[in-house]
Amino acid sequence: MAVHKLGKAHGKCAKGLTWARNRFRTAASRLLAFHSCQFQLIMPATSLNKPYRVGRSRTGLGLFATKPIKKGAKIVRYFGPLLDSKKKKDDAIENKYLFELTNRWTIDGSVRKNIARYINHACKPNAESDVKPRKRKVVIRAIKNIEPGDEINYDYGTDYFKAYLKPIGCKCDACEKKRKKKRAEARAERLRLKAKAERKAEKKAEKLTKAKATKATAKKKPNGKSGAAKAASGRLANGSGHASV
Repeated sequence: MAVHKLGKAHGKCAKGLTWARNRFRTAASRLLAFHSCQFQLIMPATSLNKPYRVGRSRTGLGLFATKPIKKGAKIVRYFGPLLDSKKKKDDAIENKYLFELTNRWTIDGSVRKNIARYINHACKPNAESDVKPRKRKVVIRAIKNIEPGDEINYDYGTDYFKAYLKPIGCKCDACEKKRKKKRAEARAERLRLKAKAERKAEKKAEKLTKAKATKATAKKKPNGKSGAAKAASGRLANGSGHASV
């Protein structure tokens, strides 16, 4: 059983994600469009008493709150058969939902009743995985107040993000907002540069217009004496000629 724990621990809370589980999440995000065209995703049934339901998300299926969930409250347990890595039979099992507790014990969360397997990753999550290795138990708890309609998610860890999400682009709300902000900033920068180029072109055009006007004015001015001076000279010349006669 090729299991590699990807995640990080925060005090008593740890994010124990396996390579097989991470591989599934990455594949699901890449092939969502194909799957949506080929078949309809089956929504697992959940009890009306539970504060959540399975629904469509950006990466396929996700878990959504149907009732207010308070910070610190237990949401759902990640459960399934315990696999012992010391047993060849267990060690040979590989599927999409392996959640490593210790070097020896791993939860096989592929059972259909394990609703927690639908919880997706988020860089700014509203829940976290509370791993208790001694009890061989994983519980998903809220770290924020969660409102009805909100998708429940937790951070899979830095290693997972760098290895699987960063190359294809994380689809969580925080990353989508960052990309949206960057796109808006890029558009604003393009508009700023365009406006700057237009102002520069206008100034250049104004300079050319002024230069042409100055040149045209200079051409209109006669060379030497002015017209009035020439007329005066002509009168003087005529007078002097008459006197001589």
